[in-house]
Amino acid sequence: MRPTSRRDDDFVEFICDQLTELDAALYKPMFGGYGLYEGIVFFGIVFDGRLYFKTDDTTRPQYEEWGSAPFQPNSKQTLKNYFEVPLEIIEDAPRLNELAIAAVRIATKN
Repeated sequence: MRPTSRRDDDFVEFICDQLTELDAALYKPMFGGYGLYEGIVFFGIVFDGRLYFKTDDTTRPQYEEWGSAPFQPNSKQTLKNYFEVPLEIIEDAPRLNELAIAAVRIATKN
Protein backbone atom coordinates (compact mmCIF):
# COMPACT_ATOMS: atom_id res chain seq x y z
CA MET A 1 0.00 0.00 0.00
CA ARG A 2 1.23 3.46 -0.80
CA PRO A 3 0.98 6.34 1.67
CA THR A 4 -1.77 8.87 1.15
CA SER A 5 -0.85 11.90 -0.92
CA ARG A 6 -1.34 15.57 -0.07
CA ARG A 7 -3.73 15.64 -3.03
CA ASP A 8 -5.88 12.97 -1.37
CA ASP A 9 -5.66 14.79 1.97
CA ASP A 10 -7.07 18.00 0.47
CA PHE A 11 -9.61 16.10 -1.65
CA VAL A 12 -11.06 14.06 1.23
CA GLU A 13 -11.44 17.21 3.31
CA PHE A 14 -13.27 18.88 0.41
CA ILE A 15 -15.57 15.86 0.07
CA CYS A 16 -16.44 15.87 3.78
CA ASP A 17 -17.08 19.63 3.65
CA GLN A 18 -19.53 18.98 0.78
CA LEU A 19 -21.42 16.28 2.71
CA THR A 20 -23.50 18.68 4.79
CA GLU A 21 -26.58 16.41 4.89
CA LEU A 22 -24.77 13.62 6.72
CA ASP A 23 -24.68 13.79 10.51
CA ALA A 24 -21.12 12.57 10.98
CA ALA A 25 -19.08 12.34 7.77
CA LEU A 26 -15.66 11.08 8.87
CA TYR A 27 -12.62 9.74 7.09
CA LYS A 28 -9.90 7.31 8.14
CA PRO A 29 -6.73 6.27 6.30
CA MET A 30 -7.08 2.92 4.48
CA PHE A 31 -6.21 1.30 1.12
CA GLY A 32 -3.44 3.90 0.68
CA GLY A 33 -6.28 6.44 0.56
CA TYR A 34 -9.22 7.08 2.87
CA GLY A 35 -12.38 5.31 3.93
CA LEU A 36 -15.47 7.50 4.33
CA TYR A 37 -17.83 6.84 7.22
CA GLU A 38 -21.17 8.07 8.47
CA GLY A 39 -20.62 7.34 12.14
CA ILE A 40 -19.49 3.69 12.00
CA VAL A 41 -20.98 2.95 8.56
CA PHE A 42 -18.32 2.61 5.82
CA PHE A 43 -19.82 3.99 2.59
CA GLY A 44 -17.08 5.47 0.43
CA ILE A 45 -13.43 5.50 -0.60
CA VAL A 46 -11.09 8.31 -1.63
CA PHE A 47 -8.13 6.94 -3.56
CA ASP A 48 -5.70 8.56 -5.98
CA GLY A 49 -7.76 11.74 -6.31
CA ARG A 50 -11.01 9.87 -6.98
CA LEU A 51 -14.17 9.29 -4.96
CA TYR A 52 -16.05 5.98 -4.88
CA PHE A 53 -19.41 5.28 -3.23
CA LYS A 54 -20.98 1.95 -2.28
CA THR A 55 -23.59 0.81 -4.78
CA ASP A 56 -26.13 -1.96 -5.18
CA ASP A 57 -28.34 -3.28 -7.97
CA THR A 58 -30.60 -0.22 -7.77
CA THR A 59 -27.89 2.49 -7.83
CA ARG A 60 -25.10 0.83 -9.86
CA PRO A 61 -26.85 1.29 -13.25
CA GLN A 62 -26.71 5.08 -12.85
CA TYR A 63 -22.96 4.97 -12.25
CA GLU A 64 -22.52 2.66 -15.26
CA GLU A 65 -24.60 5.08 -17.36
CA TRP A 66 -22.17 7.84 -16.36
CA GLY A 67 -19.30 5.64 -17.53
CA SER A 68 -17.95 5.23 -14.00
CA ALA A 69 -15.62 2.38 -13.15
CA PRO A 70 -15.51 0.22 -10.02
CA PHE A 71 -12.79 0.78 -7.44
CA GLN A 72 -9.61 -1.02 -8.47
CA PRO A 73 -6.72 -0.36 -6.05
CA ASN A 74 -4.42 -2.62 -8.10
CA SER A 75 -4.51 -4.80 -11.20
CA LYS A 76 -5.45 -7.91 -9.20
CA GLN A 77 -8.25 -6.48 -7.05
CA THR A 78 -11.57 -4.84 -7.93
CA LEU A 79 -14.31 -3.91 -5.47
CA LYS A 80 -17.36 -4.15 -7.72
CA ASN A 81 -19.72 -2.56 -5.18
CA TYR A 82 -17.83 0.76 -5.08
CA PHE A 83 -18.11 2.98 -8.16
CA GLU A 84 -16.43 6.26 -9.01
CA VAL A 85 -18.45 9.45 -8.52
CA PRO A 86 -18.12 11.78 -11.54
CA LEU A 87 -16.37 15.13 -10.97
CA GLU A 88 -19.43 17.17 -11.98
CA ILE A 89 -21.40 15.50 -9.18
CA ILE A 90 -18.61 15.99 -6.65
CA GLU A 91 -18.79 19.72 -7.38
CA ASP A 92 -22.61 19.74 -7.00
CA ALA A 93 -23.16 19.42 -3.23
CA PRO A 94 -26.91 18.60 -3.34
CA ARG A 95 -26.40 15.77 -5.88
CA LEU A 96 -23.32 14.52 -4.03
CA ASN A 97 -25.31 14.40 -0.79
CA GLU A 98 -28.09 12.41 -2.50
CA LEU A 99 -25.57 9.80 -3.67
CA ALA A 100 -23.85 9.72 -0.28
CA ILE A 101 -27.15 9.19 1.55
CA ALA A 102 -27.99 6.33 -0.84
CA ALA A 103 -24.51 4.82 -0.28
CA VAL A 104 -24.96 5.01 3.51
CA ARG A 105 -28.39 3.37 3.21
CA ILE A 106 -26.90 0.55 1.09
CA ALA A 107 -23.96 0.07 3.47
CA THR A 108 -26.33 -0.06 6.44
CA LYS A 109 -28.29 -2.92 4.81
CA ASN A 110 -25.19 -5.06 4.35
